[in-house]
Amino acid sequence: MPRRILLSWSSGKDSAWTLHVLRAESDVHVIGLLTTVSTLHGRVSTHATRLDILQAQARAVGLPLQPILLPQPCSNEVYEAVMRQAIEEGIKMGATHLAFGDLLLEDIRAYRIKQLEGTGLTPLFPLWQEPTALLARRMVDAGLKAVVTCVDLKRLPSSFAGRWFDHSFLDDLPAGIDPCGENGEFHTCVLDGPMFSQPVRATVGEVVERDGFCFADLVLEEGQRHEQAIAPSDTQ
Repeated sequence: MPRRILLSWSSGKDSAWTLHVLRAESDVHVIGLLTTVSTLHGRVSTHATRLDILQAQARAVGLPLQPILLPQPCSNEVYEAVMRQAIEEGIKMGATHLAFGDLLLEDIRAYRIKQLEGTGLTPLFPLWQEPTALLARRMVDAGLKAVVTCVDLKRLPSSFAGRWFDHSFLDDLPAGIDPCGENGEFHTCVLDGPMFSQPVRATVGEVVERDGFCFADLVLEEGQRHEQAIAPSDTQ
């Protein structure tokens, strides 16, 4: 029997590549995307991806999107309660597994496993312990196109925000920076790749520094907008 998998979708390269890997397996059926969205800003948490771009990504990969709406500020208790509800809804959809794009961080992996204990969903980590230098190059060579939307200014200069995640970007990373940003050095938003049926067309808008990070705002091109785009207040 095929495994029916929900995918934790950050809008970035690692979750997109996880989808690509899962779809290459014969006993897997990916049934939907789970994404945490800030109700205050209407954006994907951490990656700062706008909701309309997130929806365009879901259409491009041909999967239903289940936004997990988080208030700001959000306590750990509220976060876990909202996640439990999302997991319950996923099980009602027939999900048997929840997949994550984590690569190296043992504490994050352990937290996710603990979070799913007793829920009926089995955690999956298809990219776990992939060598990140090789993985980053493999993504680029396969045609994955992503923009760096968030940079931790303690680790990288602001000039890296808004750049394409490509070989030139990887060549320019300082020593000690993980090529996949696994330690939080940077985050991306995917606009095209082998997991997409068509590209998401967006342009880099304002670049701002806030709270120790530099954010590059990706703006969806007008022709990409969907008539039934979901506003944050409509998804509760």
